Amino acid sequence: MAKLNFGGTMEEVVTREEYPLEKAQNNLKDKTIAVLGYGVQGPGQALNLRDNGFNVIVGQRQESPSWAKAVDDGFEPGKSLFTIAEATQKADIVMYLLSDAGQIAAWDTVKANLNAGDTLYFSHGFGVTFNEQTSIIPPKDVDVILVAPKGSGRSLRTLFLDGKGLNSSYAVFQDATGNAKETALSLGIGVGSGYLFETDFKREVYSDLTGERGILMGAIAGMFEAQYNVLRKHGHSPSEAFNETVEELTQSLMPLVAENGMDWMYANTSTTAQRGALDWRHKFRDLNEPLFEELYDSVKTGNEARITIEANSKEDYREKLNEELKEIHDSEIWQTGKTVRGLRPQNS
Repeated sequence: MAKLNFGGTMEEVVTREEYPLEKAQNNLKDKTIAVLGYGVQGPGQALNLRDNGFNVIVGQRQESPSWAKAVDDGFEPGKSLFTIAEATQKADIVMYLLSDAGQIAAWDTVKANLNAGDTLYFSHGFGVTFNEQTSIIPPKDVDVILVAPKGSGRSLRTLFLDGKGLNSSYAVFQDATGNAKETALSLGIGVGSGYLFETDFKREVYSDLTGERGILMGAIAGMFEAQYNVLRKHGHSPSEAFNETVEELTQSLMPLVAENGMDWMYANTSTTAQRGALDWRHKFRDLNEPLFEELYDSVKTGNEARITIEANSKEDYREKLNEELKEIHDSEIWQTGKTVRGLRPQNS
């Protein structure tokens, strides 16, 4: 492992140079890997592993859109595509990539078909961490590991095809065979991770749920709406409000921040922008930090898990969810965004 300095804190990470693909392939050359679930994370991880030379099968509910998608992606029913029970029984490594609600619903089936010495793999610590609510308690005779790419399954696949990779965390929850860590690292490299950093199941799910509800989705959507609404209220056109709120951030500034860092961005803007950003940065941080503390506490106590599980268990959940999503879709800010995206110059 490489020991690197992250802002003054030393941290051990695993890079592709230290852990080459050939080592991962050799470690798992005799293993059958079953990817259960072909929805969000499943396709990216399954296809990346298959392209990297691993023996991959898929387990999915029959006669579902995800089953059809797996067939379209080259997985053959009866050969490399099976029911969840069949795939679990055939596999040495079971990658449990169903949704959190799907994992709860399928757990009895998966547990019944695990064999002693198998590896049970997660990309999210939800089911195991909140087992009092999910009832997902792995048998003692299997390895239980985690590799969590820091992004969507689609991004994982797109970056892989571009020769790049998403960074991933990894963890060992249970080491029944003595090989759990090596299996986790091999799978982390196999799915196309940029580099791997160590965590545990609790820290993964705490950070993940905080991030989703916070800066990655909930907070940024709320901040977009707040600034857009204020600009519109004060007479700015939809185009102006959207460009100053979303378009400039996503199309101009964030790619530069991703490449060079926010410190570089501050050093390479006008003095007017610098002064204002430096002054208001503290106000936004101090105003929002208590809100993030409230959010983190809600995650850590299991309250967010309870809300999610209860919502998903209601018969009309999908109908209510679609109504909420439609409200976002139909809002002026995102209808304006649709128009603005259509006006971007196209590559000839």
